[in-house]
Amino acid sequence: MPVPHLGSLRRPSAAVNAALGLLLVAGAYWAYEIVSGPDAGAAASAATRTVEARQGTVTASVTADGSVASAATAAASFVTGGTVTSIPVRVGDKVKKGQVLAKVDPADAKRTLAAAEADLDAARDAVTRAEDAGTDTSSAENEVTQAGLAVDEAEAAVAGTVLKAPMAGTVVAVNGTLGSSSSGSSSSGSSSGSGPSTGDASSSSSSASGGFVDLADLSRLQVTAAFAEADATRLKEGQAATVTWNALSGTAQTGKVVAVDPQATTANNVVTYGVTLSLDKVPTGAKPGQTVSVAVVTGEVADAVYVNAAAVTTVGNRHTVTVLAGGVQEVRAVEIGLEGDQATQITSGLTAGEQVVVTTASSTSGSGTGGFPGGGLPGGGLTGGGPPGGGFNGSGGTGRGTR
Repeated sequence: MPVPHLGSLRRPSAAVNAALGLLLVAGAYWAYEIVSGPDAGAAASAATRTVEARQGTVTASVTADGSVASAATAAASFVTGGTVTSIPVRVGDKVKKGQVLAKVDPADAKRTLAAAEADLDAARDAVTRAEDAGTDTSSAENEVTQAGLAVDEAEAAVAGTVLKAPMAGTVVAVNGTLGSSSSGSSSSGSSSGSGPSTGDASSSSSSASGGFVDLADLSRLQVTAAFAEADATRLKEGQAATVTWNALSGTAQTGKVVAVDPQATTANNVVTYGVTLSLDKVPTGAKPGQTVSVAVVTGEVADAVYVNAAAVTTVGNRHTVTVLAGGVQEVRAVEIGLEGDQATQITSGLTAGEQVVVTTASSTSGSGTGGFPGGGLPGGGLTGGGPPGGGFNGSGGTGRGTR
């Protein structure tokens, strides 16, 4: 058997070189596929559909979360302080205006009244003595006036030991107990707009809490909501609204904007404006404190030509739609009106019944995500030019040459 030449063992054959080259190409391609992912870089065409321009009502609205509150509340407190001796009402009771809510011990107030009345009698006697003596009575008459004022104050203090309801409503809180000490207040008023009370209680119109007894008119509910500053600029008194209850499934009620706070509230760097809304009717089961969703109509145009908002392309002040007629697409300039929640009003350039193109989805080729630095493996980087078709695409990192 002939012995192979030593030099031939040191030089691989051309077939071996070719096999090694193919293995290198396959390995590089496998690594590229692992890094770039399946079908990376394949540009997907935008998905489109056609819709008909229609004629009808276009509506724009803004939304916010809110809560239910009574439109009439009162926080009733004693005018005269003392030890609480009676609380004839409890939470949930319906009361009439002027009904007794609670009492404090009147002993001190009555003693003060008796002393003031005695001082008044003495001052009157002094006037009589001065007249009988034929002397100047001006000083004695001044004492009578001052003593009379003291009697009036003492009588009010005695009346203030009885706490009466400043408005009709439902007792929503009793913030005191029998035997406890209640402080007095010198002011009075009513959040229900019924005017000052008769000196028997003080009340606050800011909320239905903080008094000895808190009242609320549960038949007159309203909604308060906080709107984003951009939306608040579109709100004004009298706009129609729809209120949807979160706790009452399927319950919604119409209403309108009553007031927009003139000053903003800032919390966690978020600026909002408070808005108060009235309800056309109070739904069954509605209670103060419930959470609601509010939608206020800020614009509405009837008998308008409109298209899906996605059909309108806006560049600067120029608006266009793509019209499909006879199988041919035409980009047409249009004028728009109200931009509604789901549709845009077209004031000129389009008529009802025409078909317009709407782009629903699109995707483009990747831009280096998951690829190799510099855009993946350079095309032609492998000996012999790499795979057929120019090797791996060198631009974009996920593109591939045609194979």
